[in-house]
Amino acid sequence: MSGSQGAHRRAPAPRAWQRMLSGRRLDLLDPSPLDVEIDDIAHGLARVARWNGQTLGDYPFSVAQHSVLVEDLFRLMRPHSTDAELLAALLHDAPEYVVGDMISPFKAVIGDDYKQVEKRLMRAIHLRFSLPAENPPGLEQAIKKADHASAYIEATQVAGFSVEEARKLFGPPPPGFDRFDAAPLPTDEAKNRFLSRFKILEDRVQRKAG
Repeated sequence: MSGSQGAHRRAPAPRAWQRMLSGRRLDLLDPSPLDVEIDDIAHGLARVARWNGQTLGDYPFSVAQHSVLVEDLFRLMRPHSTDAELLAALLHDAPEYVVGDMISPFKAVIGDDYKQVEKRLMRAIHLRFSLPAENPPGLEQAIKKADHASAYIEATQVAGFSVEEARKLFGPPPPGFDRFDAAPLPTDEAKNRFLSRFKILEDRVQRKAG
């Protein structure tokens, strides 16, 4: 082969899938609901640290623990929600089992590419568990409100923020927030709490769908 032919040979496309412990290969560019497994999600989220790991305690505050807290707060703030809506709240950060938890300032630097990958993953996750591909705007807003409340609790309890700073960044917490404890849990306990709540909600959603 001549030098010019070699120069024009195309390099192989970079790998765009991740192998999960379940054996599934999840394509990040075109994720299939068939390759989404809840055990992979729970395992990954329990090992992803919130706040870039800058938290107090013997363990990182995991996204799995955060997800359970958000669903608890969502239920407190919106007591008449359906089981499907509660499940959507629990899974609101599920794509982070693949892409990790990037802090908001870094997301702003990266721009729209990250959001598109995250959005495709979320659609696949929702479809896998019999949820609408996208949350209606009202539900999405309510989940974000619970997410901000969770961020306030985490910020003031384990991330070193003052109450004034947390209020400025995340807004005031809802009534009754002080009964929630954000003490970081061991990885396996965070994973099991997430899975336990998921299985309760998914069973209810499937029974109603059937």
